[in-house]
Amino acid sequence: MKNESFSLYTELSLDPFIIPPGGKYPIFFLGIVIYFFGIFCNLTLLTLIIMQRNLHKPMYFILFSLPLNDLIGITAMLPKVLSDIVTGTNKVYYPLCVVQGFLLHMYGGGVLFILAAMSFDRYVAICMPLRYSSLMTPRVVICIISLVWGLDFVLIVSLFSLQTRLPRCKTAIMNVFCDNPSLLKLTCGNTAVNNIIGLFNTAVMQLVSVSVQTFSYVKILITCLVTRRSEAKTKAINTCVAQLIIFITFEIVGTFTILSHRFKNVSADLQKIMGMLIFLVPPLLNPIVYGLNTSEIRNTLLKVFKNKVSPIRGGDHLSELLQREIYLSFKMATFIYPGLMKK
Repeated sequence: MKNESFSLYTELSLDPFIIPPGGKYPIFFLGIVIYFFGIFCNLTLLTLIIMQRNLHKPMYFILFSLPLNDLIGITAMLPKVLSDIVTGTNKVYYPLCVVQGFLLHMYGGGVLFILAAMSFDRYVAICMPLRYSSLMTPRVVICIISLVWGLDFVLIVSLFSLQTRLPRCKTAIMNVFCDNPSLLKLTCGNTAVNNIIGLFNTAVMQLVSVSVQTFSYVKILITCLVTRRSEAKTKAINTCVAQLIIFITFEIVGTFTILSHRFKNVSADLQKIMGMLIFLVPPLLNPIVYGLNTSEIRNTLLKVFKNKVSPIRGGDHLSELLQREIYLSFKMATFIYPGLMKK
């Protein structure tokens, strides 16, 4: 096939969803609701950490990276997909496609490294509580956060920079969004090196994240079994449950995404949906699971709501109604995560 000159004006075509008649706008509005709900939840968590002094602790400074990373993932993917659904254009310029793919891969690696950093912080806090303040100093926390984002950035840059050496002769992206495998399929050269580096980077991310988390949680479990204080044991376990839920959710969704592309009898639309879930499910669940399961964040949020409602005319009545609504919301959440209200 004849080589094409890829420039700022090279237009690529995305593989669209097959949407039945009349389904375009309902899907679009559902997607808009999902997007703004995810944005609201993550911005709420970010704002709480910034504005509330009781959350100015190493644990929450590291946690700050998680909703920030979730905002990058869901924003890099969903608005473009929804725009293509409602307009039916399914076109994207090559540089924008590269940027989208880069941000989506940064998001995926970011989740793994951030959860590893959070588990290490819990390990120090629970297993070495008397030395926590001296170990997790502001300088150390900044170094951990810089390492998380820096390592993620270097690995993803190395992955995408390898594509510059290959000629491109295709303009069809076989997905609803851009990612490294889709961009790699535009090339006509030998992609063996790219595939090896891609697998190596994925292995490094998984190995670092899983190793740090396994070490941290095994140590935490041993500490919980040794200690005789049931209150300290319960508190230690509760602080780690949210992080484990987030990690397991991410791995399950990622596994389903990979498996959906390994079976030939899986429909193309289902594969696209499975590919989108990894950028939708964690950003929607992370702030809810972490916010509801962490008593300090939950209590701070309730306190903020109460203070905002009290000055309003008839504030006492409204505050009572608001607290009742929040209480009912927590009760509904127990159907998804039993035992939440007991913590």
